[in-house]
Amino acid sequence: MKAMAHLLVAATQKSSGKTIFTTGLAAALARRGMAVQPFKKGPDYIDPMWLGRAAGRPCFNLDFHCMEEAEIIGAFCRRHREADISLIETNKGLFDGVDLQGRDSNAALAALLGAPVVLVVDTLGVTRGVAPLVLGYLNFDTSLRIAGVILNKVGGPRHEGKLRAALEYYTNVPVLGAIGRDRALEIPERHLGLVPANEADAADAMISRLADVVASQVDLDRLVTIAGTAEGPRAAPALVAEPARASCGVRVGIARDAAFGFYYPDDLEGLARAGAELVPFDALRDPSLPPVDGLFIGGGFPETQMAALEANRAMRESIRAAIAGGMPTYAECGGLMYLSQSLTWNGETREMCGALPGHAVMHHRPQGRGYVVLEETGAGPWSMQPSKTGVPARFPVHEFHYASLEGLPEDLAFAYRVIRGHGIDGAHDGIVQGNVLASFSHLRDVEGNRWAARFVNFIRSRNRQQIRQAAAN
Repeated sequence: MKAMAHLLVAATQKSSGKTIFTTGLAAALARRGMAVQPFKKGPDYIDPMWLGRAAGRPCFNLDFHCMEEAEIIGAFCRRHREADISLIETNKGLFDGVDLQGRDSNAALAALLGAPVVLVVDTLGVTRGVAPLVLGYLNFDTSLRIAGVILNKVGGPRHEGKLRAALEYYTNVPVLGAIGRDRALEIPERHLGLVPANEADAADAMISRLADVVASQVDLDRLVTIAGTAEGPRAAPALVAEPARASCGVRVGIARDAAFGFYYPDDLEGLARAGAELVPFDALRDPSLPPVDGLFIGGGFPETQMAALEANRAMRESIRAAIAGGMPTYAECGGLMYLSQSLTWNGETREMCGALPGHAVMHHRPQGRGYVVLEETGAGPWSMQPSKTGVPARFPVHEFHYASLEGLPEDLAFAYRVIRGHGIDGAHDGIVQGNVLASFSHLRDVEGNRWAARFVNFIRSRNRQQIRQAAAN
C-alpha cells in the first residue's frame, strides 16, 4: 500500500464553507496529476456528488451509525490503496456528533484514521475573536492534531492581516490559506443542503472556479506535506478479500437524471458484485424503460422536476405496467414519491406513476430527519434472515425528507417497524405491494445489512419462477 497521505477537513460549525474548500482542493490536486480519493463522514449524497466530480472518482461515506470501526478502517484503506492522497470531509463541526462523549464525532473519525485535521473557520464578522475560537478547538481535545487553519469568507487584505496576527500571537497553529468573500463561489442551497452536482447548471465550471481559488489562495504544497505526515489508522485493516463477482445475467434499471441521483457508490458496487448489470435510464426524457429485470429508483429532488416527470407520461405508464406485471422494484424516498399517485409542492399538484397508493405532499419542515433504526416485520419481499433466537432483524439506516405520504389504505403491508425515526407514519416504513419495496429510509450496503445481494437474488428467483411458469404453460 502507498503511504497513507490523508487529511480530515473539518469546520467550527455547519455552513462554514468546508464543502466549497474541499471540492476546490480535490480539483486543484487532481489538476496536478494526483489521484485524489474523497470521503464523506456520515450520511450524505449531495456533498459526495460534488467531491466525486471534483476528484474524478467516486466519494465514499464513512459512518459510525451503520459501520463498525473495523469496517470503516477497511473501507478507507481499500479505497485509499490506489490514491496518492485522500480527503475526508466532515459533517457539521469538528466535535459534533450524536454521542455526548463524542464517540461518533468527526474528531473520533480523525483519531480512528490517524488523520491530521485542517480546520475551516468562517471569519465573517470576526477579527481578534478568531484566536479564542481556535484556542477552544485546540484545547478541547489535546490528543487531536489540528495541523492548520483555513480562513474562509475573509473581507479583504486588512481583515486577513488582523486574523493572521491574532492567530500568530495567541496560538501556534499555522494559517494554511485565506479565501476571500465571493458570492460567485457559493453553491446554491435548498432544503436538504447544496444543490446536487447532477442538477446544478455548469457544475464543472463551478468546480474549476473553486480549484482556481484554492490553488491561488491556499498553500497546496504545505497541505500535501501535512497529509504525508498522517499516522494512519489506529488498527490494521482486516485482510478480507473482495467477494467475487457473481454472473447471473440480471439487468437492473436505475433512474439517473436530475430528479434521481441519490445513490451510494458502494451500494451500486454491491449490486454489481451480486451479478447485476446496472442499466441507467432517464425518467425525465426516455420514452420507456430499457429491457430490465428489476428497478432501483433512488432518492433525489423529484419535486423540483415534477412538471417534467408528469409530462413524460410514456415513462410513467411504462413503469406502472412493469410493476403491475410483477417486476421486482426497490425505491427510496424520492423514488417512493415518484411511484405514488401524485406529488404536491408549493400549492401545485402533479400526477406521478400511480404504481403505489398514497399522495406525496411536501411540507415546509422535515417530516423525518436523521438516523433511523428499523425492525423487519417479515412482510418484505427480500427480508433479512431472523437471528437464531427468532428475533426480527434490526438494522440502522437514515432518512431526510420533507414529504409525507397521505391517503394510504388501512390494510397496507409494511416491511419495517420503526424503532427510531419516523418513516412513513411514525411507526412503519417500507410499503410492500407485490414485488415492490418502497420506503423513506435509505439503506446502506454494509456488513450488517447486505441488502444489494438480497435484492439481486430476489430478482433472480422471480425470473426463474417466471421461466418455470412459462414452460408449464
